[in-house]
Amino acid sequence: MIKVLASSWALLLGMLLLMVGNGLQGTLLGVRGGLEGFTTLQMSLVMSAYFLGFLGGSRMAPEMIRRVGHVRVFAALGSFISAVLILYPAITDPWAWTLLRVIIGFCFSGVYVTAESWLNNAATNETRGQALSLYMIVQMAGIVAAQGLLTLGDPSGFILFIIPSVLVSISFAPILLSVSPTPPFETTKPMSIRALYHVSPLGCVGAFLLGGVYSALFGMAAVYGTQSGLSVAQISAFVAAIYVGGLLMQFPIGWMSDRMDRRQLILGTAVLGCVGALAGLLFESRFSVLLGAMFVVGGTSNPLYALIIAYTNDFLEHEDMAAASGGMIFLNGVGAVAGPLITGWIMGYAGPSGFFLFLAALLGSLSAYAAYRMTQRRAPLVSETGTYSPVLPSATSVAVEAAQEVFIEGQEEEHARHAIDAA
Repeated sequence: MIKVLASSWALLLGMLLLMVGNGLQGTLLGVRGGLEGFTTLQMSLVMSAYFLGFLGGSRMAPEMIRRVGHVRVFAALGSFISAVLILYPAITDPWAWTLLRVIIGFCFSGVYVTAESWLNNAATNETRGQALSLYMIVQMAGIVAAQGLLTLGDPSGFILFIIPSVLVSISFAPILLSVSPTPPFETTKPMSIRALYHVSPLGCVGAFLLGGVYSALFGMAAVYGTQSGLSVAQISAFVAAIYVGGLLMQFPIGWMSDRMDRRQLILGTAVLGCVGALAGLLFESRFSVLLGAMFVVGGTSNPLYALIIAYTNDFLEHEDMAAASGGMIFLNGVGAVAGPLITGWIMGYAGPSGFFLFLAALLGSLSAYAAYRMTQRRAPLVSETGTYSPVLPSATSVAVEAAQEVFIEGQEEEHARHAIDAA
């Protein structure tokens, strides 16, 4: 771990500042939109637009990097991010915000692709798993820290929009001044969705449903808090609980993943998340229960994505894993685009409680489908499965493919140990 920090501290520090900026703008827009009188439908369009841009950026950024290089893409997209953050309070119109969110989602996706390729290039086979874990911790910590900044200013003013713009601008300094040389960049053509579904139906369905869960949490949690009459400090704690739960529960779930039938763990984790969402639905008048509900939903849905990828890998040949990761990311992205739109539609009919109703429906559907798939084929032996590697739903193809490398290396080491024991 110390070796990873020594070689990648500047990159990780820059990503921490980026995540603070991204986490703050996401929550702040949900609060400011309520103050401006935007409807739930309008806010759902605004929040969904980020994931539309992110999906487009994840598919276009690799070609941009190949044409002009990492540094130029990184600097150009970062400049757009900083500019968009300043424009939000200057143009308080839902359609303008929707366009700006598409742009900022596209730019953040490209920045993540660039940064993750640098991180992967700096890691060795021995340190890649640790690097991914640190990267995940930095992402989570940045979003949690952002919620604390939300309480330091007035959401109806400009200062809270200026802070993330400044943080994003500063974040590029340690990265661009210390990262060298730029790594070669190659991507793998994604496996077709039909072929991927044939390999792992649960993996495909799970990736799509979890995209909806993640985008609802990231995009609509602050909208829910505003409509429910929570204070800014309460909304800050409410959103932070999602990522604190995701950070603390990632590693215990990962540990269990390498020691049991992953379908059973997917089922149990999804059921726990569904119970957490139902608790928020039934006891939404009690703020302490809301915090607990968000901790459980965030703590189950974030590790579930990495768990779904690890489970899908159990049925893939090593040479197909990189291609499969592209298909998983696409399905997750489509689900993410739909998540805020459907959440907003339900909240328009059912009120704020529609937020928890949507989360419970998706996690309940994943539970039911996992239980069904357990009746359709035998699970692989635990000794034949690879190593779980933490990956967030916001990860691009670069981070997921790096996680696939960790999985393959772990599987090869396990097979070598069994061969030695047999001899």
